[in-house]
Amino acid sequence: MRLLTRLLARTLSSPALSSPSQSSHRRHAVLVSRSLHSQPFIRRPESARLGVLASPWSTSQLRRFRIRGADVRPGNVIQRKGKTYQVVKSQHTTQGRGGAAIQVELRDTESGNKVNERLRTDETVEKVYVEQKSMSYLYVDDDTDCVVLMDPKTHVKLDVPKQFFGENIVYLQDDMTVTVELFDERPMSASVPLRVTCTVTDAQVHMKGLGATPHNKKVSLDNGLTVQVPAFIVAGDKILVNTSDNSYISR
Repeated sequence: MRLLTRLLARTLSSPALSSPSQSSHRRHAVLVSRSLHSQPFIRRPESARLGVLASPWSTSQLRRFRIRGADVRPGNVIQRKGKTYQVVKSQHTTQGRGGAAIQVELRDTESGNKVNERLRTDETVEKVYVEQKSMSYLYVDDDTDCVVLMDPKTHVKLDVPKQFFGENIVYLQDDMTVTVELFDERPMSASVPLRVTCTVTDAQVHMKGLGATPHNKKVSLDNGLTVQVPAFIVAGDKILVNTSDNSYISR
């Protein structure tokens, strides 16, 4: 393009084109030169690969979307009335002639205060994108009432309120990988694995002559829980437990 521009410039300054009969040629050359400099921008290959993500606003656009009230679930983070809430509980209710509704318990992500709201099943709410991250459990800090986790890749520590784990906090074990949900780099919820290995600390031994052998019995685990297990389980056994309902899976 630069070479062509130089040639056009030399042509325009040439005496042979200075005569009135050649003025139309000069005007045409000027138009061609301007046209070369006004070509539309060609997208770079990296921009083409990124598509809409190459736009600076696209990240925030993708962070939230609208869902129906009937699709709201516990754990969702939504924006309502200018505030950001995490859904703690949701339950379908019937309002007689008013139709079905969703009764939700919401926790303010800023203050931690809880409120109860009623949503229509066809009402739309803004759901906020939440990042899921796997982190390693380190210890419980009783001074801050938090569980201290660590990102295994960056080794950055994160304090998560104990209440986010709920009753399942008893399943936490050294170096256990847990899942944390983050919104704007703040923890919203945390959960332990669905299956956890525990050690039986106390199990009643069936005595012969006392009747038929029971199919199940209660045993105590090293985390303080009591669960139902098959009769052949004894103290010292390691068993796999379902953390969603504290049920025995296998030995």
